Amino acid sequence: MSGVIAGFSVIFVIIAIGFVLGRTGTLGPEAQFVLSRMVFFVATPALLFDSLATSDLSVIFSPTLYVAAATAFAVAALYLVVAKLWLRRLLPELTIGALAASYVNSANLGIPIAVFVLGDASFVAPLLLFQIVLFSPIALTMLDLSTMRPGASRRETITAPFKNPIVLAGAAGLAVAVAGWTPPAALMQPFHLLGGASVPGALLAFGLSLQGVRVLEKGTSPRRDVALASVLKIVVQPVLAYVMARHLMGLDGHELFAIVVVATLPTAQNVFVYASRYGRGMVLARDAALVTTLASIPAIGVVAALLA
Repeated sequence: MSGVIAGFSVIFVIIAIGFVLGRTGTLGPEAQFVLSRMVFFVATPALLFDSLATSDLSVIFSPTLYVAAATAFAVAALYLVVAKLWLRRLLPELTIGALAASYVNSANLGIPIAVFVLGDASFVAPLLLFQIVLFSPIALTMLDLSTMRPGASRRETITAPFKNPIVLAGAAGLAVAVAGWTPPAALMQPFHLLGGASVPGALLAFGLSLQGVRVLEKGTSPRRDVALASVLKIVVQPVLAYVMARHLMGLDGHELFAIVVVATLPTAQNVFVYASRYGRGMVLARDAALVTTLASIPAIGVVAALLA
């Protein structure tokens, strides 16, 4: 359990710094907007290209990948159906909510938890690459198409997803990895340095967004959307991961424990960055990330008590 606390402490400290910066006005009134766009257009694409171009694609095809992909798509689809029929949301808000319910914090929290709790960071590598290569591009394409201005031409509709910097960076990095080319260190160093700003930048932007607002405040927060996304993320996704890993794939022991712990990780702050970029579902993404982060601490403790 001490490993869980250590991993979460890093997250809360950086978010708190962002909150203090917002409270004191140190970075100016547009800090959260500018920082979110910097993370979306510069730092995260650099991180994705650096991670994929230098990755060993053989680590992707593992039980963790199959469980992560199946549960993510299942939970996202469940959110889309329930929120559409029950809450009557539009597609951009549905997409952000589906991400909040299924997009795992695999980098800035997943890696520390994997190291401290599971003893091996490789458990989150397949999940990280799945979200980069497949899950993010699908969600971002939906956001690109559903937020286009009315009357957009067919050409604009077709090319919109291919103008997204995260999709382009992921595709370029994957192409380099598949080609088996090892880029020179001097070429990759700028991407490595810029990519290093993605995780802390997203956390700082998240902390800045908390200034002057009350999480789950009545009248401003879509509480039902947040509740739905949080329950799916912290309860349903881990249960689905356990059922699939244990009863469909026959896994047990430490591998089963690791898969369920990874599925119990909270919503990634990247969802808030995506919401900020498109100006849709920002409060939903912010509140769901905070609620699931707090709820995942005892949830991972329960998983450890039952399966460790």
